[in-house]
Amino acid sequence: MRKNESAKGLIINIFTFVILMIAIYFAYQFYQSNNFNGFIRSEAKLNISEFKRDKTVKYSDSNSYKITSNEFNDAMFSKEIEVEKNTPYKVTCMIKTKGVEADKNVSSIGAQISISNTVERSVAINGDSDWQQVEFIFNSKNREMVDIVFRLGGTEGYAKGEVWFSDFKIEKGQTEEDSDWNFACFIFENTNVVVDNKQIDIQVTNTDIEDIKNTIERFENSCNQLSDGKMTADCDIYEIQEPITSLSYDDEFGYYVAPEDIEEQIKDIINKNNYDHIFIVVRLGNEEYEDDIEIKDWIGLGSMDYYGIGFSNIRLPNSSKSYIYKYDTSVNQFPEEVFLHEFLHSLERTAKEYGYTVPALHDYKEYGYENEYLIGQREWYKDYMNKEIYTSNGYVGLPNEIYTLKPAKKSNFEYAYELEVYTEPQNIIEEIRGIFSNLFMNIGLLLAKV
Repeated sequence: MRKNESAKGLIINIFTFVILMIAIYFAYQFYQSNNFNGFIRSEAKLNISEFKRDKTVKYSDSNSYKITSNEFNDAMFSKEIEVEKNTPYKVTCMIKTKGVEADKNVSSIGAQISISNTVERSVAINGDSDWQQVEFIFNSKNREMVDIVFRLGGTEGYAKGEVWFSDFKIEKGQTEEDSDWNFACFIFENTNVVVDNKQIDIQVTNTDIEDIKNTIERFENSCNQLSDGKMTADCDIYEIQEPITSLSYDDEFGYYVAPEDIEEQIKDIINKNNYDHIFIVVRLGNEEYEDDIEIKDWIGLGSMDYYGIGFSNIRLPNSSKSYIYKYDTSVNQFPEEVFLHEFLHSLERTAKEYGYTVPALHDYKEYGYENEYLIGQREWYKDYMNKEIYTSNGYVGLPNEIYTLKPAKKSNFEYAYELEVYTEPQNIIEEIRGIFSNLFMNIGLLLAKV
């Protein structure tokens, strides 16, 4: 009798052990597919995209992070990280795509790295692509926390397809403390666009190019002089013969050149250099086609950026008789004004992003300044750049430190070091902890949907 009970107990124990092993096996398989290592999954359209850890398609030993969107969506893995203020950071990962397609013809939509609720991002990958490293450089500015996202989509639209992310890494760089600014000025010699079903072909002249070169030299000198030596400016000029073939449109400004319109023409030059600001010089009309491209009274547009670098439009006038970029003692003694104005818009925006309160650049009349004959708003710019605008509450303007708050770029990471933010589990104990952590997180997500 006791032998039978003993045998029965043994069978039960074996059966229990087998069931336990099967449960552990399936739990481990579930963990392998659903351990997102602290990443939060989110999507603009709920329950459209699928998030998985892929143990078949992967770049290294760790399972890749996969997003599948069979319909257009903005889906992402995200993790909030702690950062130091005014510090450059670089996030890199490996990305593989299959059938990625954007819902509109905008280069900012696709598989990418970005910061949640901002337009700060890396390049966006579309179509079919094998594993490639993508990097995203940003400055923390006035922030102490940033939410880094690895997404299929974008701030300007949705995407569909499959994307795999792997081998995440974040590095902290070194802040530059100098006030020497490097500018790139791209003169586009040809504009060949279709507007309202009309083919428009416009060219700049040799006189235009010579005027811009002279004006840039004056701009470099004025940055130093008007800031009372607080900054220097050095500008490289590139004459681009490959035409602009697309323009962007805004209800307030009409047509203009957005970074995505000319990215193919400038990206290699920008990637090889460490520029702090970009000027795009373009002609969008002339006497023959004056009414064919809608421009709403702008000669310069600023406050844009190209992957964190300030980006400004400088428009050549339609009339060849204009003196806007020509120095003449009796007509225009400040032809560099448009360049300086648009650059100051970038400094204005940067100051606000760092938490400073500064006057609006266009509000010169409210502080008693005038647009003077021959020199335009030169006196306003000088006081604006030196925080010497008098008010009853003291002097206002750009803070002195603004000239060292330059955009983050590759040169900041010569002596970078990696932060332990995206470390995968290194042993079975860490994996078991991850199983329970992931289990509780999934339970919480299910309860939130109920």
